[in-house]
Amino acid sequence: MLNRRHLRVKVLQTLYAYYQSEVKDFKPFEKALLDSVDKVHELYIWFLSLLVEIADRSVVDAEERASKYLPTPEDLSVRVKLNENRFIISLIQNPAYISAVKKYKIAWDFDPEVSKSAFDALKNTAEYAHYLHLDTHSIESDKEIIKFIVKKIALKLPGIVQIFEEKFINWPVDKVVLQALVAKTLKNFSNENPLQNKLASVCPNWIEDRPFIIDLFLKTITFESEYQQLIAGKTKNWETDRIAMMDILLMRMAITEILHFPSIPVKVTINEYIEISKEFSTPKSNLFINGILDKVLFDLKKEGKVRKSDRGLIE
Repeated sequence: MLNRRHLRVKVLQTLYAYYQSEVKDFKPFEKALLDSVDKVHELYIWFLSLLVEIADRSVVDAEERASKYLPTPEDLSVRVKLNENRFIISLIQNPAYISAVKKYKIAWDFDPEVSKSAFDALKNTAEYAHYLHLDTHSIESDKEIIKFIVKKIALKLPGIVQIFEEKFINWPVDKVVLQALVAKTLKNFSNENPLQNKLASVCPNWIEDRPFIIDLFLKTITFESEYQQLIAGKTKNWETDRIAMMDILLMRMAITEILHFPSIPVKVTINEYIEISKEFSTPKSNLFINGILDKVLFDLKKEGKVRKSDRGLIE
């Protein structure tokens, strides 16, 4: 699921695109920010549909083997247990999944080899052989083989990874969220009645998270000049063009949070941006950002500008 750190990253990426653009109309970028969240949901549905495709391929594979000119007894007795997998059956009957597939116009017919290569890799594994020979056919055992497909096939095969990289520009970042969503989905699908099983929510607290990311984006832009001066006052020995753009954006976002989001503790804000900098900026950015924010925060507190309430009072 998209947690607050993931959402901060979405805002950071959108701000970076905004400042790289010659057009300074924030409206298209605000829409792009919301679209970037929806893209995670689209990625999630595409991935689930890939699991369905792989299961369907088990039937095609069995039919192809049975229709050989000289099929062996083994060819004629291939089990299609994966196509009867209870997780898959529950998924394809799920109203939310059906609706999302229609919304995003999902179809894998643009590259039929994807499911074939995935199933070919799967059918030669010991885990799949073990699954086929299980006497029981419970939803738990069915979910175990799906977990194996997710971890060892769908997220590993170069051909599949390449398709997701091409379709989703934020794949390297959103892949982690996708894994959490799929894990949550597998946990949710525990009822024998398909209609009782729910897809994972990309943003469980969207009522709060939507205004959070919009406000963070807009206020970081609105107070650009003011907060840039605060940073400049603590970086007098640094030429502006020597400071990484990502570092500047992260510090301005942090200051925006400190001053405009009273329910978020200051320590949470600073720790979040330091952690984000480790992944999205230079190797020493976390130390630089931490040092500058500490100095800015000291002055802001001294001037009585830091006002926190509710959860934000927790230090």
